[in-house]
Amino acid sequence: MNTSLQDMPSRRRAPALDVAVVGGGMVGAAAALALARAGFSTALLEARAPAAWNANAEVDLRVVGLAPSSLALLDELDVWTSIREARAGPYAHMHVWDAESGAAIDFDAASEGHDRLGYIVENSLVQWTLWQALDAAQGGASAAGAGRAGAAAAGVRRLCPVEVRGFEAREDRIQLELAGGETLAASLLVAADGAGSPLRALAGIGTRGRDYAQRAVVAHVVTERPHQDTAWQRFLPGGPLALLPLADGRSSIVWSLPEAEAQRVLALDDKAFLDELGVASDFRLGRIAATTPRAAFPLKLQLAERYQADRFVLLGDAAHAVHPLAGQGVNLGLRDVAELRDTLVDARAAGRDIGAAHVLRRYARRRRSADTLDALGFDALARIYAWQSPALVAARGVGVRLLDRFAPLKRRLSEHAAGL
Repeated sequence: MNTSLQDMPSRRRAPALDVAVVGGGMVGAAAALALARAGFSTALLEARAPAAWNANAEVDLRVVGLAPSSLALLDELDVWTSIREARAGPYAHMHVWDAESGAAIDFDAASEGHDRLGYIVENSLVQWTLWQALDAAQGGASAAGAGRAGAAAAGVRRLCPVEVRGFEAREDRIQLELAGGETLAASLLVAADGAGSPLRALAGIGTRGRDYAQRAVVAHVVTERPHQDTAWQRFLPGGPLALLPLADGRSSIVWSLPEAEAQRVLALDDKAFLDELGVASDFRLGRIAATTPRAAFPLKLQLAERYQADRFVLLGDAAHAVHPLAGQGVNLGLRDVAELRDTLVDARAAGRDIGAAHVLRRYARRRRSADTLDALGFDALARIYAWQSPALVAARGVGVRLLDRFAPLKRRLSEHAAGL
């Protein structure tokens, strides 16, 4: 696959790295750290460094529910303890109920033999902690361009700020053109540059999916009653409302609404917003007493048509964007990281080229299959809960009640969500 570099005049090339990861969000930073810890010489390229996380600052409005599979990976990377001790809200229960039929389903960690179902953590805390670990992994080298020359060795180089303008796959490497005319060569290029991935477009990989014509309104709220270490989710005609337990006793809300309704809710004064939120939550935690400022982000289903090109793979949101109703977006991305690391470790042990097409096909086949099943499952759930016909609502209620009583299937669902 050739890009804008195919006719580029010859320049002195940097020695090849094993892997270049573009995108320093949670998934990209975890990938760079995981690959470096596995003994690959790795570079992380990012346009903007994250703001420093501060325990005295307001809790970030963007939070993630980390499943056990994600906790295990972060623990392997020696960052989970720091994240947990900084600010993480554990939850041991999940209660999901339908506003129309009244049917509900409960998940409980103790019944599965666990202490927790997961943790609610700020995106910015996870990303910042990973960046601190990357600092240690690069041994104090300059964050603005460490190691752009010199022999490749196991470890991580963090290049920030930097912009990738193009790349060209060659027989034994992939060559990146950076803004300013510098080049970087690696055996493999990993695109973790978000749902709008410029690198995915350069690789000629399309996407499919649908725009939900919804926005997720987010805020942190104080409730009359404690959250009880429980993640609450109510399915409403306009979309699901989640109340997620924060470490400080408040709840983080993620309220999916049609575009026009989301704009109306954002424009409400605090009192009107709190009143409407109380009704929407069925006052499950009592009166909503206070809120932070609100924000919103658009919702869509997007799946890359393929995860692989010549010496190139997609990771995280660059590969898949899913509805937040199941809280699995980042967890899917971190499972991509674990699969890619394990694939490359196995290839190296067998003496194979880690950027070879047959090696990358293993990663792409496994993760695209798993991600597609999950994404379409979440999409189907969103469609089912959008049913308004009385007969369909009644059928939905019967199905949910049966599922709640059928312990083996419910356990399988819980294990799948946990990544086990």
